[in-house]
Amino acid sequence: MADPTQKQAENVSGKWYVDANCIDCDVCRETAPKNFTQQTEKGYSYVYKQPESEEELEQSDEAKEACPVEAIGNDG
Repeated sequence: MADPTQKQAENVSGKWYVDANCIDCDVCRETAPKNFTQQTEKGYSYVYKQPESEEELEQSDEAKEACPVEAIGNDG
C-alpha cells in the first residue's frame, strides 16, 4: 500500500500519487501514459496529471493494481 507521507515531490496535487517506493519499472507509464511520467534523473515515476476521464481513471486503477511495489496511491 502506498504511503501518503512519502509522496514524490513532483506529483501534481490531487487524489493520485506515487510514493518513494517506486522502482521505475515503467508499468504505470505504459498503462496510463496520460497520467504518469518519469523523473529521469532520479529514476522514479510520478503523477503529472490527475485522471479526468473514465478511460484515464480505469487506466490509473489498472496501473495501481499492476504496480509490483504498491507505490501508487489514490486517496479518493
